[in-house]
Amino acid sequence: MTSQPPPSFEGKIGKTLEDSVPHYPVKPHPGSDAPNVVIVLIDDTGFAQLGCYGSDIETPNLDALAAAGLQFTNFHVTPLCSPTRAALLTGRSQHSVGMRSVSNHQTGFPHQLGHISNNAATIAEVLQSEGYATFCSGKWHLAPTNDISAAGPFDQWPLGRGFQRFYGFLEGETDQFHPELVVDNHHIDPPGRPEDGYHLSEDLVDQLLRMINDSKGVRPDRPFFAYLPFGATHAPHQAPDAYLQKYRGRYDEGWDAVRERWYAKQLELGLIPESTELAPRNDGVEVWDDLPDNHKRFACRLQEAFAAFLDHTDTQIGRLVDGLRSMGELDNTILLFMADNGASQEGGPYGVMHEMKFFNGVFDSPDDLITQIEDVGGPHSHSNYPWGWAQCGNTPFKWYKQNTHEGGVHVPMIMHWPAGIDPVQAGSLRHQFVNVSDIVPTLYELLAVTAPETHKGYQQIPITGSSFASVLNVADAPPTNQLQYFEQFGSRALVAQQEGITWKAVTRHLKGVPFEDDQWELYNLSLDQSECHDLADARPEKLEELIDLWWEQAELHGVLPLDDRTIELFRSRLDDHSPHPTHRKYRYRPPMSPIPAQVAPSPAGRSWEMKTQVTCESGDEGVLYAMGNENSGLTVFVQNQRLIVDYNAFNDHSILESDHSIVEGDNELSVLISRTGRRSGNIEISVNGEVCGSIELPFMMRMISSIGASVGLDRGSAVSERYESPYPFTGEIKDLTIQLGTRTAGEDEASAAAEMSRQ
Repeated sequence: MTSQPPPSFEGKIGKTLEDSVPHYPVKPHPGSDAPNVVIVLIDDTGFAQLGCYGSDIETPNLDALAAAGLQFTNFHVTPLCSPTRAALLTGRSQHSVGMRSVSNHQTGFPHQLGHISNNAATIAEVLQSEGYATFCSGKWHLAPTNDISAAGPFDQWPLGRGFQRFYGFLEGETDQFHPELVVDNHHIDPPGRPEDGYHLSEDLVDQLLRMINDSKGVRPDRPFFAYLPFGATHAPHQAPDAYLQKYRGRYDEGWDAVRERWYAKQLELGLIPESTELAPRNDGVEVWDDLPDNHKRFACRLQEAFAAFLDHTDTQIGRLVDGLRSMGELDNTILLFMADNGASQEGGPYGVMHEMKFFNGVFDSPDDLITQIEDVGGPHSHSNYPWGWAQCGNTPFKWYKQNTHEGGVHVPMIMHWPAGIDPVQAGSLRHQFVNVSDIVPTLYELLAVTAPETHKGYQQIPITGSSFASVLNVADAPPTNQLQYFEQFGSRALVAQQEGITWKAVTRHLKGVPFEDDQWELYNLSLDQSECHDLADARPEKLEELIDLWWEQAELHGVLPLDDRTIELFRSRLDDHSPHPTHRKYRYRPPMSPIPAQVAPSPAGRSWEMKTQVTCESGDEGVLYAMGNENSGLTVFVQNQRLIVDYNAFNDHSILESDHSIVEGDNELSVLISRTGRRSGNIEISVNGEVCGSIELPFMMRMISSIGASVGLDRGSAVSERYESPYPFTGEIKDLTIQLGTRTAGEDEASAAAEMSRQ
């Protein structure tokens, strides 16, 4: 059989070079004057929280971008992070691309795959095929969490979805001082520690600038697409101490007074129509003056930590802008900044010092926590602020992240592009309604890129967003998005532009209530942007019209079936072809990469046993297995030839040490943790088959930590005070097995609720 040249070869192959014609395929190139694109995304940030959107939090770098670019006042997203990211990167409805909720689970329906459908190419995939270099540095949260360990599969990690380089984390949140990091397709340890001045946001910008410099230094002709999704300002709210100190006492007057001041500033700046009222306090938000003194002190410190976190993030954005400017790339870079949803409600009515404690049903009052107030915002805390400050962040709106009212979906957005925005327009506002799914079609129009009909053999879902390129240099151009649906966990909304009026129908669904019993509200957003005056009774025919339109849009965009399940879905991951087999037995052999929390065995709230075969010489010591961190966790280690377990329940350490020494040579070491009551348990340890110690556990955690597990060392901050991390085991671990027992449905529900709340 004669070998044939590949079909792509367009030359001629003769017997010799003289009668042959070479063919050099032309690689795609967007052109020497094609702009770069940078998208900066921050997490859980409300409409009012930037300085240029009304707050007194110092964001000079973002304010400067707005002053030299365009500031959008009517930009909308989904109420949750993963769906917003899916719509942002594809230009399509989040439901149609398989991401109605966070990527932590699948439902068996097309609207919740746990990843972006392969039938919806990301902008990174499209621009890479056009000749762009593509980089991502930050939070992903778009891959099924069963797939985020070193075992993969990697097809839905950033490199599988169009990015040539990635540096960041794959889950919904991470500790800013001790992050769980991934480079490209492998896990790494952080390059620094908090005592060295390390903070993740700084690291993300360092790495992104390095990627861009590496590319531009060698290929200055090639433009780049860079995506920078910070972990900030999602909990935990953590910042360097200098930023924390900067905000001491700044919010002592309380959320009522601060919210009034920010609202007045928004009116002064023209960010909201003069007819917009300040929404009343959300249910559960107390009158500030009625709070006890310790409640006020603790709440203020939590808000200070958030402000410091945002201020520090703004500094890093400034570093990125300065880096682009020094390269000579800033003027021809389309830079977009936005938030992924409104301010978070996960801190509860009082705020939390350590979210894992909160998710375990341990509700410390501010009176209990006041002695730890100096730790708030630093590496020894995992804090989130209370509802009152969250609603303040969403000024002038009501409700929060997860809700389809304006507080959950109306956020800041800034666009900066000196080469493409008329200097006369610099610093002006854009009041047109824009949705996050409109970003990609706008960029495609500006870059003269046509979305492919097929990509890697997959037929592509049509782009459904509306380009708003027409409004960039025409301040009063009509909005291009005339009809936009919203949905999250059964809460629904529809915004419709009709005859010069912006109408909104919205319902806040409560889990378990029949969908047909949901109470719909109707607002004229042209006059009432903060949804204060419900017109449902006055205009029932208009409300019914919009509800019918919502159902039409739901069918069109794959929203159905309506599904308000949340925590139940976290119990559906047991599968013998997954990291969580139905027999619940896990076997590890070091050396190993870190095991993310969603992939690691979850021993919380149940009986379980760990067995390990080790070979030791005299003096060998170190960690055999650890999960969590200094705030809460579990560690099993060898020290002074004894087997030791430290069960750290929110800095209340239950420590068990074996009665006698581990022998030189081969040993079988065992730890058995048994649940003896609703919240109590027992730890028993054995060495070579002989029980050599037991203690009672006064408190058994139902969710130990958002930090994953390590075999053979303790990554991050040390779980135990008896060593400094990573404290690697100096002997040989031949085999380590964990067998989980069963939990009751109630225990599973409690653990799943904690996991869902953390997202």
